[in-house]
Amino acid sequence: MLVQSYLFFNGRCEEALNFYRKALGAEVTMMMRFKENPEPMGDGCGPGGVPIPGENIMHASFRIGETDVMASDGMGGGKPEFKGFSLSLTAASDAEAKRLFDALADGGKVEMPLTKTFYASSFGMVADRFGVSWMVIKPLPMP
Repeated sequence: MLVQSYLFFNGRCEEALNFYRKALGAEVTMMMRFKENPEPMGDGCGPGGVPIPGENIMHASFRIGETDVMASDGMGGGKPEFKGFSLSLTAASDAEAKRLFDALADGGKVEMPLTKTFYASSFGMVADRFGVSWMVIKPLPMP
């Protein structure tokens, strides 16, 4: 069984993909716009009968390290809210943890500064500029 995260950015998906490319070295492995749908949706298929712009991202997949994440503009139903979960990045070093944390914090909000804890040489929490919550960790070695 495979469980994957699917993020809906309501009109900012392409901006988010470009941000994750720069901040995290993400690789976009697939992207389809609504206008490329081989079975086009009828007029007014968006929320409240409003047409969905053809340039919006219908579906995208991107890879961060060894993990695939999916994303879309969705049906454009309003401001995206990413609540009740975080994506967690495990860094290979404290320097990498700092680099990743700082990149995600650019335009975002630090929820817990990157610091040493009893379980990690570096751990911090940040909501990026799109509101996606991230935990960045460089765990301590297992005894």
